[in-house]
Amino acid sequence: MTALTIEAIRRLPKTDLHVHLDGSLRLDTIVELAREDGIELPATTAEGLTDAMNLGRNTGSLVEYLKAFDVTLRVLQTAASLRRAAYELGVDAAREGVRYMEVRYSPMLHTRRGLSVTTVVEAVLEGLRTAQDEVGIHANVIICGIRNISPERSLEMAELAVAYKNRGVVGFDLAGAEYDHPAKHHRDAFQLIRNNNINSTIHAGEAYGPDSIRQAIHTCGAHRIGHGCRLREDGDLLHYVIDHRIPLECCPSSNVQTGAVRDISNHPLKFYYDLGVRVTVNTDNRLITDTTVSKELFLVHTRLGVPWPAIKQIILNGFKSAFLPFHERRAMLRTVAMELDQFERDYRPSHDAPLLLQAPDTEAVSNSSAPEALSS
Repeated sequence: MTALTIEAIRRLPKTDLHVHLDGSLRLDTIVELAREDGIELPATTAEGLTDAMNLGRNTGSLVEYLKAFDVTLRVLQTAASLRRAAYELGVDAAREGVRYMEVRYSPMLHTRRGLSVTTVVEAVLEGLRTAQDEVGIHANVIICGIRNISPERSLEMAELAVAYKNRGVVGFDLAGAEYDHPAKHHRDAFQLIRNNNINSTIHAGEAYGPDSIRQAIHTCGAHRIGHGCRLREDGDLLHYVIDHRIPLECCPSSNVQTGAVRDISNHPLKFYYDLGVRVTVNTDNRLITDTTVSKELFLVHTRLGVPWPAIKQIILNGFKSAFLPFHERRAMLRTVAMELDQFERDYRPSHDAPLLLQAPDTEAVSNSSAPEALSS
C-alpha cells in the first residue's frame, strides 16, 4: 500500500463546484491588467498584492475576507479582462486535474465602466469555451445575486440566468455578506428560478447559523448549500439534508480564513461525511484562499484523517452533484468511476487513515504562472 500524496491527487479527475471567478485570477494577470488599463492598485507587484490583499491568510471574518474582491473587481470591468480571467481559470483548473467546473460570479459587479450584463456573461462564456477547446475542461456558469446589495438586483440577476439557461448558465446563487442579510429577502429571485426549472445553490451557514441554511432550503428551494459549516448545530436540519441528499459545497481552507471554523482540524467535513451527508470539496477562491482542489483534498486527507476510500467517494460526490442533465451526469460519473478504480489498482493507495499532520507539505500554488502544457 502507498501513502496518498498531493502529486497523486493531482492525477485524479475532480470537480470544482464552488469557485468564484473574481476570486480566482492569477496575480500577474491582475498586475498586467491594471497597468494596461491605468487602474490604481494598493501595490504594483505580485508580491506586494499578496500582502495588501492578505492572500491565503486568516482574516477572522467573512467581511474582512471579502475586502480582497475590491482589488480583483477593479480589473474585471472590460470584456477582454473577463474573457482572459475565465480562460486562465479554466486552464489552471485543468492543469491540476479538474474535469468539470461551475464558475460563479455576479455580472452586475462588472458594469462599472459601462458593460451591459449580457456582454459580461458572453465574455465569461467565451473565455471558458476557449479553455474547453484547448485543454478539455468542461465548465459552466452560475450567476449570483448579492445578499447585501438588494433583492431587486438579485431578481435582475435571476432574469439573466433565465435568459441564458441552456446557453452555458446552469444555476443561480446568492453570495455576499451573510450576517444580517437573510436569504428570505431574495425569495422573488428564487421563485423565478424555480418557475423556470433552474438549479440553485446558496451560500449559507458560513457566517450565520443553521437558520440561514433552513431559509436557503425551505424558503428559497436551494438544491445545494455553499459551505454549511454550522449545519451541525441543528440535528433535525442536518438529517433533513442527509435524507434529501442535498450536497454541501465544502471549502475547508476558505472556511478557516473567514473564521467560520477555527482551523482545518476542526472542520466538520469528516463529521458530515461519516453521518452520510453528500459532501464535496471545492476551492471557493483559488487566488484569495491560495489553493487548488488538489490541495484541499490533501488537507482533508492529512489534517482531517479522511482515508482514501472516503476521498474517492467525495470526488464522486462532486460529479453526482453537478448541475448537469441526469444522463450527461451519469455518463461522466461512469467514466470517472472507472478512472478512479484504475488509479486504485495501479497506485494501491493505503486504505488506512493517515497520521494527522500539523503542517502538511502541500504543493506550492502559483496563480500567477503561465499556462503549462497538459499531458494527454
